[in-house]
Amino acid sequence: MARSTTRDGASGLTAGLRRIVAAWNSVGVAFAILVRGLPVDARHHVHLSFGDVVNAYTVLGGIASGALFLFHGAVFLVLKTEQAVHEDALRVATALSLPATVVLGAFGLWTQLAHGKGWTWWVLAVAVAAQSVAVGLVWWRRLRRNAMTGNRGEGWAFVCTTLVVAAVVVLLFGALYPDLVPSTLNPNWSVTIYNGSSTPYTLRFMSWAALIFAPLVMVYQGWTYWVFRRRISAERIPESIGLPRAAA
Repeated sequence: MARSTTRDGASGLTAGLRRIVAAWNSVGVAFAILVRGLPVDARHHVHLSFGDVVNAYTVLGGIASGALFLFHGAVFLVLKTEQAVHEDALRVATALSLPATVVLGAFGLWTQLAHGKGWTWWVLAVAVAAQSVAVGLVWWRRLRRNAMTGNRGEGWAFVCTTLVVAAVVVLLFGALYPDLVPSTLNPNWSVTIYNGSSTPYTLRFMSWAALIFAPLVMVYQGWTYWVFRRRISAERIPESIGLPRAAA
Protein backbone atom coordinates (compact mmCIF):
# COMPACT_ATOMS: atom_id res chain seq x y z
CA MET A 1 0.00 0.00 0.00
CA ALA A 2 2.82 2.36 0.90
CA ARG A 3 4.56 1.51 -2.36
CA SER A 4 1.40 2.32 -4.32
CA THR A 5 0.96 5.59 -2.44
CA THR A 6 4.55 6.55 -3.15
CA ARG A 7 4.12 5.75 -6.83
CA ASP A 8 0.92 7.81 -7.00
CA GLY A 9 2.65 10.72 -5.28
CA ALA A 10 5.57 10.55 -7.71
CA SER A 11 3.18 10.49 -10.68
CA GLY A 12 1.34 13.53 -9.33
CA LEU A 13 4.63 15.35 -8.78
CA THR A 14 5.77 14.56 -12.32
CA ALA A 15 2.49 15.78 -13.80
CA GLY A 16 2.66 18.97 -11.74
CA LEU A 17 6.27 19.56 -12.80
CA ARG A 18 5.32 19.17 -16.46
CA ARG A 19 2.60 21.80 -16.08
CA ILE A 20 4.99 24.20 -14.36
CA VAL A 21 7.65 23.75 -17.06
CA ALA A 22 5.04 24.24 -19.80
CA ALA A 23 3.84 27.43 -18.10
CA TRP A 24 7.34 28.93 -17.85
CA ASN A 25 8.14 27.87 -21.41
CA SER A 26 4.99 29.70 -22.54
CA VAL A 27 6.13 32.85 -20.71
CA GLY A 28 9.46 32.74 -22.54
CA VAL A 29 7.76 32.21 -25.89
CA ALA A 30 5.37 35.12 -25.25
CA PHE A 31 8.17 37.55 -24.38
CA ALA A 32 10.25 36.39 -27.34
CA ILE A 33 7.29 37.02 -29.66
CA LEU A 34 6.91 40.55 -28.31
CA VAL A 35 10.61 41.39 -28.51
CA ARG A 36 10.87 40.03 -32.05
CA GLY A 37 7.78 41.99 -33.10
CA LEU A 38 4.41 41.29 -34.67
CA PRO A 39 2.88 42.25 -38.04
CA VAL A 40 0.97 45.30 -36.77
CA ASP A 41 -0.59 47.44 -39.50
CA ALA A 42 -1.30 51.19 -39.54
CA ARG A 43 -4.61 50.67 -37.70
CA HIS A 44 -2.86 48.59 -35.02
CA HIS A 45 -4.46 45.38 -36.25
CA VAL A 46 -2.32 42.25 -35.94
CA HIS A 47 -2.25 39.71 -38.79
CA LEU A 48 -0.53 36.66 -37.34
CA SER A 49 0.89 33.69 -39.21
CA PHE A 50 2.30 30.47 -37.80
CA GLY A 51 5.85 31.67 -38.42
CA ASP A 52 5.28 34.80 -36.34
CA VAL A 53 4.60 32.64 -33.29
CA VAL A 54 6.75 29.56 -33.85
CA ASN A 55 10.26 30.25 -35.08
CA ALA A 56 13.83 29.64 -33.94
CA TYR A 57 13.98 32.73 -31.70
CA THR A 58 10.67 32.12 -29.90
CA VAL A 59 11.39 28.41 -29.41
CA LEU A 60 14.80 29.26 -27.96
CA GLY A 61 13.14 31.84 -25.71
CA GLY A 62 10.73 29.21 -24.40
CA ILE A 63 13.49 26.70 -23.74
CA ALA A 64 15.67 29.36 -22.08
CA SER A 65 12.83 30.49 -19.82
CA GLY A 66 12.01 26.94 -18.74
CA ALA A 67 15.68 26.09 -18.14
CA LEU A 68 16.30 29.28 -16.15
CA PHE A 69 13.39 28.77 -13.78
CA LEU A 70 14.04 25.05 -13.37
CA PHE A 71 17.60 25.86 -12.32
CA HIS A 72 16.43 28.74 -10.12
CA GLY A 73 13.86 26.49 -8.44
CA ALA A 74 16.37 23.67 -7.95
CA VAL A 75 18.80 26.08 -6.26
CA PHE A 76 15.98 27.24 -3.99
CA LEU A 77 15.23 23.62 -3.04
CA VAL A 78 18.91 23.11 -2.25
CA LEU A 79 18.74 26.15 0.03
CA LYS A 80 15.53 25.13 1.80
CA THR A 81 15.96 21.36 2.28
CA GLU A 82 18.28 18.94 4.02
CA GLN A 83 19.28 15.27 4.05
CA ALA A 84 17.91 13.11 1.19
CA VAL A 85 15.74 15.84 -0.33
CA HIS A 86 18.69 18.23 -0.23
CA GLU A 87 20.95 15.75 -2.01
CA ASP A 88 18.35 15.10 -4.71
CA ALA A 89 17.84 18.83 -5.25
CA LEU A 90 21.60 19.40 -5.42
CA ARG A 91 21.96 16.64 -8.00
CA VAL A 92 19.19 18.18 -10.13
CA ALA A 93 20.64 21.69 -9.80
CA THR A 94 24.07 20.44 -10.87
CA ALA A 95 22.63 18.60 -13.87
CA LEU A 96 20.65 21.66 -14.96
CA SER A 97 23.37 24.24 -14.40
CA LEU A 98 25.40 23.91 -17.61
CA PRO A 99 22.52 23.30 -20.07
CA ALA A 100 20.62 26.24 -18.58
CA THR A 101 23.70 28.45 -18.89
CA VAL A 102 24.27 27.54 -22.54
CA VAL A 103 20.64 27.98 -23.61
CA LEU A 104 20.16 31.18 -21.61
CA GLY A 105 23.43 32.62 -22.89
CA ALA A 106 22.47 31.88 -26.50
CA PHE A 107 19.06 33.52 -26.07
CA GLY A 108 20.51 36.54 -24.29
CA LEU A 109 23.19 37.07 -26.93
CA TRP A 110 20.67 36.70 -29.77
CA THR A 111 18.35 39.19 -28.06
CA GLN A 112 21.15 41.69 -27.57
CA LEU A 113 22.54 41.42 -31.10
CA ALA A 114 19.16 41.57 -32.83
CA HIS A 115 17.13 43.86 -30.58
CA GLY A 116 19.31 45.25 -27.78
CA LYS A 117 20.63 48.73 -27.14
CA GLY A 118 24.06 49.94 -26.11
CA TRP A 119 23.35 50.01 -22.39
CA THR A 120 21.76 46.54 -22.35
CA TRP A 121 25.20 45.02 -22.98
CA TRP A 122 25.90 45.80 -19.32
CA VAL A 123 22.70 44.04 -18.30
CA LEU A 124 23.71 40.97 -20.30
CA ALA A 125 27.16 41.06 -18.68
CA VAL A 126 25.56 41.11 -15.22
CA ALA A 127 23.38 38.13 -16.14
CA VAL A 128 26.37 36.17 -17.44
CA ALA A 129 28.49 36.97 -14.39
CA ALA A 130 25.73 36.10 -11.92
CA GLN A 131 24.91 32.85 -13.72
CA SER A 132 28.58 31.88 -13.78
CA VAL A 133 28.91 32.47 -10.03
CA ALA A 134 25.72 30.49 -9.34
CA VAL A 135 26.93 27.56 -11.42
CA GLY A 136 30.33 27.67 -9.76
CA LEU A 137 28.79 27.65 -6.27
CA VAL A 138 26.48 24.75 -7.12
CA TRP A 139 29.31 22.65 -8.51
CA TRP A 140 31.60 23.57 -5.61
CA ARG A 141 28.90 22.52 -3.18
CA ARG A 142 28.31 19.27 -5.10
CA LEU A 143 31.98 18.32 -5.19
CA ARG A 144 32.48 19.08 -1.48
CA ARG A 145 29.11 17.85 -0.19
CA ASN A 146 30.64 15.37 2.28
CA ALA A 147 33.00 17.92 3.84
CA MET A 148 30.64 20.83 4.41
CA THR A 149 27.92 21.62 6.95
CA GLY A 150 25.62 24.55 7.68
CA ASN A 151 24.93 27.20 5.05
CA ARG A 152 27.26 26.05 2.30
CA GLY A 153 26.96 28.84 -0.24
CA GLU A 154 23.44 27.95 -1.35
CA GLY A 155 22.18 31.33 -0.18
CA TRP A 156 24.60 33.19 -2.44
CA ALA A 157 23.78 30.84 -5.31
CA PHE A 158 20.09 31.69 -4.90
CA VAL A 159 20.90 35.41 -4.77
CA CYS A 160 22.83 35.02 -8.03
CA THR A 161 20.02 33.16 -9.83
CA THR A 162 17.58 35.80 -8.60
CA LEU A 163 19.87 38.45 -10.07
CA VAL A 164 19.92 36.53 -13.36
CA VAL A 165 16.11 36.53 -13.48
CA ALA A 166 16.05 40.29 -12.79
CA ALA A 167 18.72 40.95 -15.43
CA VAL A 168 16.84 38.93 -18.06
CA VAL A 169 13.66 40.90 -17.34
CA VAL A 170 15.56 44.20 -17.69
CA LEU A 171 17.21 42.97 -20.90
CA LEU A 172 13.87 42.04 -22.49
CA PHE A 173 12.08 45.24 -21.50
CA GLY A 174 15.16 47.28 -22.37
CA ALA A 175 15.17 45.71 -25.83
CA LEU A 176 11.48 46.57 -26.20
CA TYR A 177 11.63 50.18 -24.95
CA PRO A 178 9.93 52.42 -25.96
CA ASP A 179 7.80 49.91 -27.85
CA LEU A 180 5.13 47.73 -26.30
CA VAL A 181 4.41 45.76 -29.48
CA PRO A 182 6.98 46.43 -32.23
CA SER A 183 5.65 46.25 -35.77
CA THR A 184 7.59 44.10 -38.22
CA LEU A 185 5.77 45.79 -41.12
CA ASN A 186 6.72 49.38 -40.36
CA PRO A 187 8.42 50.73 -37.20
CA ASN A 188 6.11 53.75 -37.31
CA TRP A 189 3.12 51.45 -36.78
CA SER A 190 4.44 50.01 -33.50
CA VAL A 191 2.41 50.28 -30.31
CA THR A 192 4.57 52.36 -27.96
CA ILE A 193 4.38 53.65 -24.40
CA TYR A 194 3.16 56.92 -25.87
CA ASN A 195 0.36 55.88 -28.22
CA GLY A 196 -0.64 52.83 -26.17
CA SER A 197 -0.79 54.37 -22.69
CA SER A 198 -3.90 54.96 -20.61
CA THR A 199 -5.26 58.39 -19.73
CA PRO A 200 -3.32 60.56 -17.24
CA TYR A 201 -6.03 60.01 -14.62
CA THR A 202 -5.77 56.22 -14.91
CA LEU A 203 -1.99 56.33 -14.74
CA ARG A 204 -2.11 58.57 -11.68
CA PHE A 205 -4.64 56.30 -9.96
CA MET A 206 -2.63 53.14 -10.68
CA SER A 207 0.58 54.81 -9.50
CA TRP A 208 -0.96 55.65 -6.13
CA ALA A 209 -2.39 52.13 -5.88
CA ALA A 210 1.05 50.65 -6.58
CA LEU A 211 2.71 52.94 -4.02
CA ILE A 212 0.23 51.83 -1.37
CA PHE A 213 -0.15 48.11 -2.04
CA ALA A 214 3.25 47.09 -3.43
CA PRO A 215 5.03 47.68 -0.07
CA LEU A 216 2.28 45.69 1.69
CA VAL A 217 2.79 42.77 -0.67
CA MET A 218 6.56 42.93 -0.15
CA VAL A 219 6.17 43.00 3.65
CA TYR A 220 3.80 40.02 3.51
CA GLN A 221 6.18 38.07 1.28
CA GLY A 222 9.06 38.87 3.60
CA TRP A 223 7.04 37.76 6.62
CA THR A 224 6.06 34.43 5.01
CA TYR A 225 9.68 33.79 4.06
CA TRP A 226 10.76 34.49 7.64
CA VAL A 227 8.12 32.12 9.04
CA PHE A 228 9.26 29.32 6.71
CA ARG A 229 12.96 30.20 6.89
CA ARG A 230 14.15 26.85 8.29
CA ARG A 231 15.22 23.93 6.16
CA ILE A 232 12.82 21.02 5.77
CA SER A 233 13.28 17.29 5.15
CA ALA A 234 11.11 14.22 4.59
CA GLU A 235 11.64 13.22 8.22
CA ARG A 236 9.84 16.38 9.38
CA ILE A 237 6.60 15.57 7.56
CA PRO A 238 3.91 15.05 10.24
CA GLU A 239 2.07 11.73 10.34
CA SER A 240 -1.27 13.54 10.30
CA ILE A 241 -1.11 14.73 6.69
CA GLY A 242 -0.85 11.19 5.33
CA LEU A 243 2.26 11.48 3.14
CA PRO A 244 4.64 8.50 3.07
CA ARG A 245 7.98 8.92 4.76
CA ALA A 246 11.27 8.33 2.99
CA ALA A 247 11.57 4.87 4.56
CA ALA A 248 8.30 3.76 2.94
